[in-house]
Amino acid sequence: MAEVTTIKLKPETHLLLDQPLLRLPVELSKKNFKLAAVHAEHDKRAILSSLKSAANDAQKKTDPAETLKSLDNMISRMKNLKRKMETFHEEDKVIHRQTSKRLQHLHNLYQIPGLADVEYDNWSRIRLDRLLVDYLLRSGFGESARALAKEKGIEDLADLEVFVQCHRVEGSLRGGSTQECLAWCSEHRELTRKTNSTLEFELRLQQFIELRRKGLLLEARQHAQKYIISNAETTNPEVHRAAGLLAYSPHTRMEPYKSMYTQSRWDFLANLFVKTHHDLFALPARPLLHIALSAGLSALKTPSCHSKYASSSSNASSTTTTVCPICSTELNELARRLRHVQHNKSSVEHDPIVLPNGRVYGRDRLLEMSTKFGLEEGKVKDPTTLEVFDDSQIRKVFIS
Repeated sequence: MAEVTTIKLKPETHLLLDQPLLRLPVELSKKNFKLAAVHAEHDKRAILSSLKSAANDAQKKTDPAETLKSLDNMISRMKNLKRKMETFHEEDKVIHRQTSKRLQHLHNLYQIPGLADVEYDNWSRIRLDRLLVDYLLRSGFGESARALAKEKGIEDLADLEVFVQCHRVEGSLRGGSTQECLAWCSEHRELTRKTNSTLEFELRLQQFIELRRKGLLLEARQHAQKYIISNAETTNPEVHRAAGLLAYSPHTRMEPYKSMYTQSRWDFLANLFVKTHHDLFALPARPLLHIALSAGLSALKTPSCHSKYASSSSNASSTTTTVCPICSTELNELARRLRHVQHNKSSVEHDPIVLPNGRVYGRDRLLEMSTKFGLEEGKVKDPTTLEVFDDSQIRKVFIS
């Protein structure tokens, strides 16, 4: 077996897990640029229109006070636009600083020669801290995540504000409010429209359901005409169901209207928002810690780890101990449903033999253990199943 000092580090395999580290700042920068362009274009049209109107008034020799008022309005709008652009510029500066820190963090990986280098241990600890912060953020523990990131000095390597905002909007939906999510949809409408997201339609449909729940039929019809029918294809089944909802009270047992009135729709909306948010910013649906654990556990897992005769602290029928991490009490159940990888290389004894029960051991070590068990000469004992066999029943194994 190769010594650990000879194992060369392959940075590309590590970067598979770290793609969101750079993709998110890129998506945030693109969002900022598009929002700035939308604001600039909107204010540009308004300013040009006001300027044209003021010029026409001046030519008609109208009251100079009206012309001055129009010019003051233009100047005020231009100042507001300047403040908006300064805000976007500050956000871009933060994104560029974070991107620079993240690029440096990944660049450091390419400077490490091998897995045994102490610098690799330091780099791995930083990544583990990042994964823990990501897990805390996704679980809703924003303050704990912020405290951990600050303690470890990795604020620029963690997506704190993005997940805090996501959790806040998600929490408002689970609490029965659509206002924050609708504001988020309004801010990101240009981006969500390209992904054909149905989030805003579902939010408007939920508002319609709540109006119908309160018995406000006129308001419900007006809301449907303004937000549902005008913004969706008339062939959409949800539109037809919304129309039918007017004829059924909140206490109906008729499906699908009964399901539309249930409180579980708020959980559906919260999950839909999280999915839309993560898709928009190219974030994985699962925590990165789960992905890393799944890959690591699968790499260590073997078919014997969950055998009924497996030598593990979690197996009551086992009489031996093992150093296999998957067979430990902490990880055995966690790895039960994961697949084991196909290993191309194996580490076996130099003198393997097979017992009649199909279990393979090294001959010298098996005889040594049988002697320690106090067996008579010519007998061997399986240390796992405790079965005793004659020496003549042993068969030598040849690995091909």
